[in-house]
Amino acid sequence: MKRLFSLYIDAYRGLSPESWMLAAVMLLNRAGSMVLPFLGVYMVDHLHFTLSESGFVLSFFGIGAVIGSFLGGYITDRLGEFRVQSFSLFASVVLFCLMPLFTTVAGLAAMIFVQSIISEIFRPANSVAITKYARPENITRAFSLNRMAINLGFSIGPALGGILSAISYRFLFYTNATAALIAGVCYVYFFHRRHRIARLKKAHKTAGTDGTGTVQSPYRHTAFIVFCLLCSGFSICFFQLLNTLPLFYKEAAKLSQQHIGILLGYSGLVVVLFEMLLVALAERRLSMTQTMVAGCLLCSISYGMLGFTRQPAMLYLSVTLQSFGEILILPFMATITAMSAGKRNKGAYMGMNGMAVAISFIVSPLLGTYIAARYGFNTLWIATGLILVGAGIGYRYCIPWLLQGSTPAGPEKAPVNT
Repeated sequence: MKRLFSLYIDAYRGLSPESWMLAAVMLLNRAGSMVLPFLGVYMVDHLHFTLSESGFVLSFFGIGAVIGSFLGGYITDRLGEFRVQSFSLFASVVLFCLMPLFTTVAGLAAMIFVQSIISEIFRPANSVAITKYARPENITRAFSLNRMAINLGFSIGPALGGILSAISYRFLFYTNATAALIAGVCYVYFFHRRHRIARLKKAHKTAGTDGTGTVQSPYRHTAFIVFCLLCSGFSICFFQLLNTLPLFYKEAAKLSQQHIGILLGYSGLVVVLFEMLLVALAERRLSMTQTMVAGCLLCSISYGMLGFTRQPAMLYLSVTLQSFGEILILPFMATITAMSAGKRNKGAYMGMNGMAVAISFIVSPLLGTYIAARYGFNTLWIATGLILVGAGIGYRYCIPWLLQGSTPAGPEKAPVNT
């Protein structure tokens, strides 16, 4: 136990001040993401939209997320991560303040579409900033720290949103705008000088090729395209936790809304408590290929077992395995993407991988609910488990192919083909 505690503390050591600040900004930004979980309720309860109209409007969030991921990667490589993140944060302030003024289906759909694009261009730029400021041996843990901030933010945001929406939906939008403003001010204050120094250093460097000798487009990088397809398949399965899984808890497992909230909150708590420890252990004991395969198998078991049992204890076991699988997949997915890119096109690679994940926000609810309605939840979970096994097998062969010739520093040097 003492050794595990020591390893847990060591996982946080060595992270740069910039990594901590990026995580803090992400926490502020995502803690302010209290509008999205209540948009459906807002549209039905306050604007008196029908359920189909509400679903139509919400679908534009996923479409905007895909476009925002692409644009974010594209403009980050051209304008730099500092300008893109600053623009995203401050533009979000204006859009959240304007959103209550749009009360028609078409108007609100357009606003959510624009807001989704603006908020999602932040992600590739933020990922590039993490790779820029993290020490090479700590890059995966820097991504993990950022993910912990996101999970904490999404835990705090909906709780605050529930309180604020009971007071006034307009107050909810304005509070969200305030959180984005605080995050933007903190980010600019901390990184403005660092960005200027980095730009001056870059200007003094001799023009030349990146680390690979070429600047390869991710859209022509065959191994990376296959990797992104696998990431998309994994995400379509995994992110059912945001839509189909709560429906299963309600309709099939007969859980109360309070119990469902506790289960989902427990998932976030597991991630926050164990992510840094498990990532540190994986870096020491496993290669990245082994880590990604293990994560897929854990997620496969967590979903597959739902096809055979609905006992409360088994539901908690499923959520635990699902959270551990998430921890082993998502930070390393970002690290592998960063390692695949050159020095001058990390934004394009991060954007393309972000698009692969964002597609799941469109496909997952549509496909998951269709299979559940037509063939039943048991078929859905067993099929999900089998697809995740297939994704694990795909990672087993794709990652060594993708990282061939890559020479990361520190613990990331672990062999990728064992």
